[in-house]
Amino acid sequence: MELSAQGLDLIKRSEGFRAREYRDLAGFSTIGYGHRIVDGESFPAGVSEEQASALLLADVCTAEKAVARLVCVPITQGQFDALVDFTFNLGAGRLAGSTLLRELNAGQVDSAGQLLLVWSYAAGVVNSGLLARREAELALWRGV
Repeated sequence: MELSAQGLDLIKRSEGFRAREYRDLAGFSTIGYGHRIVDGESFPAGVSEEQASALLLADVCTAEKAVARLVCVPITQGQFDALVDFTFNLGAGRLAGSTLLRELNAGQVDSAGQLLLVWSYAAGVVNSGLLARREAELALWRGV
C-alpha cells in the first residue's frame, strides 16, 4: 500500500513548507516539509519546494515501510494514510510502542483510531496544531 494523494496533502498542510532550517516542536533541526536533518546533511542555502518535495517523498517511503512492517491486520487506505502521517510526524518507534498499534493489531479498529487523539501534546500541554493534525488523521481513519 502507498500513501494516497489525500494523505500526502495532509502531511504537506500539517508541516507547511519552510525553505530555511528551523527547530520543530521537539527541538530537532528541520527543513522543507518537516524533513528532520540528520548527520551529514547540510542545507546552507536552504531548499526549493522541488527539493523539499523530494526529501518528503523519501521520508514518506520510510514511514510507509514502517507502517507495513508494524501493522499485522488488514487496514483501509484511510487508516494507512493516517498511520503514515502519524509515523512521519512522530517516528516509527512511537508507533511501535503505542497502545494504538496494540489495539489495531488486536482488531480493535475503532478504539485504535480514537487513540490518535492522545498524541496531541507538546511539553505536556495540548497543542492546537497537533490536535488539528490528529483530528485530520482520525477523519482519514474513519473515511470521512
